Amino acid sequence: MENIFTGTGIAHSILLFAAVIGGGLYLGRFKIRGLSIGTTWILFVGIILSHFGLRSDPTVLSFMKDFGLILFVFSIGLQVGPGFFASFKKGGVKLNLLAMLLVLLAVVVTVVLHFTTGLDLFTLTGVMSGAVTNTPGLGAAQQTLAGAANAPVDSSVMASAYAVTYPIGVLGVIFMLLLFKSIFKIDLEKEKSILDESHDTGETARRMHCEVSNPAVFGKTLSQVAANMGDDFVASRILHDGEISVPGPDTVLHEGDRLLIVTDHKDVDTVRIIFGKEVPMHQQDWQKMDSNMVSRRLSITKPSLTGKHLSQLGFRKNYNVTVTRVIRSGIELVGRPGLILQVGDSIQVVGTEENIQLVAKIVGNKPETLSHPNLVPIFFGIAVGVIFGSIPLTIPGIPQPIKLGLAGGPLLVAILLGYFGPKFKITTYTTVSANMMIREIGISFFMAAVGLDAGRTFVSSIVNGGYWWILYGAVITLVPVAAIILLSRLVLKLDFYEICGLVAGGTTDPAALSFAQSQYGTDYTSVNYATVYPLTMFLRVLMAQLLILAAL
Repeated sequence: MENIFTGTGIAHSILLFAAVIGGGLYLGRFKIRGLSIGTTWILFVGIILSHFGLRSDPTVLSFMKDFGLILFVFSIGLQVGPGFFASFKKGGVKLNLLAMLLVLLAVVVTVVLHFTTGLDLFTLTGVMSGAVTNTPGLGAAQQTLAGAANAPVDSSVMASAYAVTYPIGVLGVIFMLLLFKSIFKIDLEKEKSILDESHDTGETARRMHCEVSNPAVFGKTLSQVAANMGDDFVASRILHDGEISVPGPDTVLHEGDRLLIVTDHKDVDTVRIIFGKEVPMHQQDWQKMDSNMVSRRLSITKPSLTGKHLSQLGFRKNYNVTVTRVIRSGIELVGRPGLILQVGDSIQVVGTEENIQLVAKIVGNKPETLSHPNLVPIFFGIAVGVIFGSIPLTIPGIPQPIKLGLAGGPLLVAILLGYFGPKFKITTYTTVSANMMIREIGISFFMAAVGLDAGRTFVSSIVNGGYWWILYGAVITLVPVAAIILLSRLVLKLDFYEICGLVAGGTTDPAALSFAQSQYGTDYTSVNYATVYPLTMFLRVLMAQLLILAAL
């Protein structure tokens, strides 16, 4: 038993990681004035235990750090993948420009510290890597230094500087988010409601009731009208001469007809112009007039439907059932004919009870089967991501190739898999609970490994002059983040959740993202984090190497 507690074997490493993670998560449950740093406690428990001699095998430590980070970023990529490119169009360019500015400001502050303090750029590059919590940047800098013919310092100096300043980088970002929320008196509920409304625009479905009063559409069929609008609406029911029916492509419109239409928020005005004024009616009104017509929500659980267009299923043509909306990851989409379906989607259908039951058999409609995650694309995706992240990217003028690393590669592949997977009939659906489990296990492994690694030299580095590194690291962390937060809020009017994701992704700080999600109860930050993370990771690695090359 003694070997388990004091040795360096696998059993000892497992026991140590379990103790660090369990202790950190337990401490994370306690709040001071309603606030907690959550999983960041794992980092400090690891530092304390490592300082007092409880160490893990270096190989196990390296594996757990990298594998934990891969699991964390891959689960985020899968979650945000379906809406990633849409979010990029809505504000991704602006966010990435801000992230680039955040990276450049950190480099500028580092260079200024070099000239004002006299500390060499090699050590300051390690300080900067820790201050922005970027492990791949440190690795790239060490590799660049090791490849130099006559390296003036040992690369271990950068590692020590990184270890000392890493906790400051983690806590500094969290501190700035808390300070920002306090100074600007952020109302979370108000911010979230505004974000919900803006998130709805152009992406979620809106029900409306129109009375046909535009002479231009009198006598025309729905298919003729839809051709002019590009299928940007779905007519689920029509009231003509007191009778309700499910309209089809050949349904002729007459003056005074009333339509129940589902469309995008951005197309509401267009629908009003084409059909006529919006009239007050409710779902109950349609049900009272025709009890045979019902509305049901069905779950798509047959893997064979992944990648199929809604029009290919022929629900309206063959069963007189209309799909008005498709609910995906909590977002309601208009049931357009060209919409690509995937396992895990829910469809809102209108028709007779008998016909809806026939459609239910086609789509599966067995939600209980969704509780079994499809692990094949996940592990294949991780494998492809690791390979992709290891590909050296040669940039003219830079002697060392750049790599996206074990974080950037899997994240990019996960995003692409989440977005393009259904189009290639690849089922990537995982339940929310399964995704959260993978994410939490990943960040816990990562934080524990970083803490156990940093604890070896944490105190000794501080005693031997490293306390100045802490101050320099705090400046590199706080000054750029404060500048970007002020610019984002006061000038560009970004909301609080956008800023949380921007800052966490711009500092490549998964702990800050985890804190923001657990503390403020939303996944909106994940989309912004994933939007800026790939470019930020690449720039952090590039800048670290450029600083070393400039110092040689």
